[in-house]
Amino acid sequence: MTAPRTTRSREISLILLMLVQAFCASFFLGDVIEDALEPGGFTLHVGLEIIANLALICAIVVEGWVLWVLLKQQSRTSKALSVAQGAMAEVIEDRFAAWGLTPSEADVAGFTIKGFSIAEVAELRGSSEATVKTHLNAVYRKAGVSGRTQLVSVFVEDLLAGPVA
Repeated sequence: MTAPRTTRSREISLILLMLVQAFCASFFLGDVIEDALEPGGFTLHVGLEIIANLALICAIVVEGWVLWVLLKQQSRTSKALSVAQGAMAEVIEDRFAAWGLTPSEADVAGFTIKGFSIAEVAELRGSSEATVKTHLNAVYRKAGVSGRTQLVSVFVEDLLAGPVA
């Protein structure tokens, strides 16, 4: 929840900065027009002010475009991450079903894949460490692996082998 809020704050900050720059550009544009309308108006100084004002306006346009591109890219990345997360959940469920894991074994295996220790899994499930070890041994046997690392690698290989929709 923190990441989207931080991202949103950055977006708002950039938009506010662009609005301040637009205000400054408007102010300077008015000043340049006023200077140019005075007698003997167009001087080297006024010419430099025009160039500076045009550069400021161009910078605002470029910032707006870059912000728009980054927001589109962030949206695509968020969608891809969501698809990958869904794909991972689907891969895990399919594998658990193929291995014929019981609900308890699947629960323990899920916590193990997420990186929880045996003691943490026992505490989360409200069971003893011996029960968790028994379930893990059954998971390892049914999965045809010798331990936690190989169990996790099965899922990593599945994700890397196939395309994500």
